[in-house]
Amino acid sequence: MSTPVPISSSARATTTEEARYRIDYPLAAARNTRVVALDEAAEMIVRAASEEDWGQARFYVAYDPGHDLITMAGETVPLAGELEQSNTVVMVSTAGENSEAAATIGAACKVRGIMTAGLVITPGRLSSEALLTLRPYARILLVPADEDDLVELLRATRA
Repeated sequence: MSTPVPISSSARATTTEEARYRIDYPLAAARNTRVVALDEAAEMIVRAASEEDWGQARFYVAYDPGHDLITMAGETVPLAGELEQSNTVVMVSTAGENSEAAATIGAACKVRGIMTAGLVITPGRLSSEALLTLRPYARILLVPADEDDLVELLRATRA
């Protein structure tokens, strides 16, 4: 009488019994992510990321603390219009400038139920001004982030 040979977890996962637990519908569509640079150094990082191939992600600069964003092509667009189809907004700061724009964007996202993230890009050091600027308006905050963290975040969220 021989003893049964144990099967690996990979082999067990392919059994009919385990198949009933598999998710058999496609993954959700790409997120409609909006990425906003809040200062000049952040603009360079956001511009570099915008050159990658993305699904629904759109990239902006927020120099105006009012209600307008500037696309990477230099076109001025209203913040409210850009948030209409968005479900995620990522604000990028290096120096803590433009706290009024962060507040405006954060408040607009909160009212609409849009998830917000902030990247404080200060490799090797923590900038308190950038942190203080984004903290009240970002549900998720990466501190201190490196320049390539923006691209990795966008890939991870299927932007």
